[in-house]
Amino acid sequence: MVLSRSQRVAPPLSGLLETCLYVDDMARSRAFYAGFLGVEPLFEDDRITVFRLPDGTVLILFLRGATLEPVEVPGAGTIPPHDGHGPIHFALAIPDGTVDVWRAHLAALGIAVESTIDWSKGRGHSLYFRDPDGHCGELASRGLWSRT
Repeated sequence: MVLSRSQRVAPPLSGLLETCLYVDDMARSRAFYAGFLGVEPLFEDDRITVFRLPDGTVLILFLRGATLEPVEVPGAGTIPPHDGHGPIHFALAIPDGTVDVWRAHLAALGIAVESTIDWSKGRGHSLYFRDPDGHCGELASRGLWSRT
């Protein structure tokens, strides 16, 4: 018997753990995100850099093309191959009322704000920018996805 979508119950989730970006120059992107985020990498080598964000999630930079083969983790298992191409979009949550502070931070780093949006009913605000690989980053207040 096949269950309909409304009959399916998924096991509980606790949130999103990782956001991954594929980059062409690891040193360049590592420096960009260290300055932008104001944090040092949690882990780094030639093919991967991991930044812990304040909410406990991580932003992972992978060197494009460097994860096309499975990676054996001794005593643990195998990480399947993966990769990505082209500019993607990602959003980082910012506290309400900090859009102007973030705008000034981006300007001080020489990062251009490509677009701003004040979402309907004043629920959220977004600043869009590009990283060195052309990925579309967004800084968004949490009200953007408010349900009230």
